[in-house]
Amino acid sequence: MKIKLPKPFTFEGGNRAVLMLHGFTGNSSDVRMLGRFLEGKGYTCHAPHYSGHGVPPEELVKTGPVDWWKDVMTAYDYLRSMGHNEIAVVGLSLGGVFSLKLGYTVPVKGIVPMCAPMYIKSEETMYQGVLTYAKEYKRREGKTAEEIEHEMTSFAKTPMNTLKELQKMIADVREHVDHIYAPVFVVQGRHDQMINTDSANIIFNEVESEDKHLKWYEESGHVITLDQEKEQLHEDVYQFLESLDWSD
Repeated sequence: MKIKLPKPFTFEGGNRAVLMLHGFTGNSSDVRMLGRFLEGKGYTCHAPHYSGHGVPPEELVKTGPVDWWKDVMTAYDYLRSMGHNEIAVVGLSLGGVFSLKLGYTVPVKGIVPMCAPMYIKSEETMYQGVLTYAKEYKRREGKTAEEIEHEMTSFAKTPMNTLKELQKMIADVREHVDHIYAPVFVVQGRHDQMINTDSANIIFNEVESEDKHLKWYEESGHVITLDQEKEQLHEDVYQFLESLDWSD
């Protein structure tokens, strides 16, 4: 069975634009349901893929945060080229970190960081996460257990410079969170095992935005966009976007 690769998407719903950013080792399917929901409410939603994501894991380790940030900026510029001068940004995990970085780099209408890490995980923990992702990807490609084991032995020897760079980038964004003045809605799953959930408090407390909100989802884990409170999340994000001072 050949794996069906997810693709970046652009859902054209109206004049108001939302840039949607997936997580590390994730892809656009992380935010697709939310994108479809917002499209139905009149928002144009665009979700890129970062380099090395949504493709075989061997490609992931050849890329890094500098490449991914370029991809985020290209996606932002793409929405601008479509005629959208007012853009909100919604990001999951690493995408949430990038959403905050956008907040002090370019004009954004509002920011929704979801389960965004501000604490640096150990490189070993991140490395194990990459191995788990690689194994699952190969399993979904329909490879046999023997094939997977052989390929994983080789993959595990690959240098993972990406992880150190990722740690540095997260630390840098944390240093600059107090440069954010746009409205912010911080989203955090109470049962998030992937990050230190105190990250949500750091973001909420340190952004300089006058219009800022923090909501804990008591039944949800890290990939909150696909978890059991996703319908409530959809509605909450929509209400936050509706509260922004759009010109139309």
